Amino acid sequence: IDDMLALSLRINDFLTGLFFGVGLRLVDFQTEFGRFYDENGDMRIILADEISPDTCRLWDARTNEKLDKDRFRHDLGDAAQAYQEVARRLGVLPDIGEAAGQPTIQ
Repeated sequence: IDDMLALSLRINDFLTGLFFGVGLRLVDFQTEFGRFYDENGDMRIILADEISPDTCRLWDARTNEKLDKDRFRHDLGDAAQAYQEVARRLGVLPDIGEAAGQPTIQ
């Protein structure tokens, strides 16, 4: 349990800074952990799930617009469009008009 708590706090610190840097507020998130056994048979606790708008609640830092699965749950608009906005801000989805196939992270 102590390992999961320590890892959760590190994940929270990292994600809060990452999303803040692109104008998003991390409201909350869920994680799933797993056991990893190395070649010596030693066990470690690891993050074993995705981190995405499906597992986080993300709001625009200025407007509080919801950019996560709550858009679908509460009929607030197109969830796919919100997910694309998150990806665009993180630099993993090119802006409309950019050449397809070009790297988005330099």
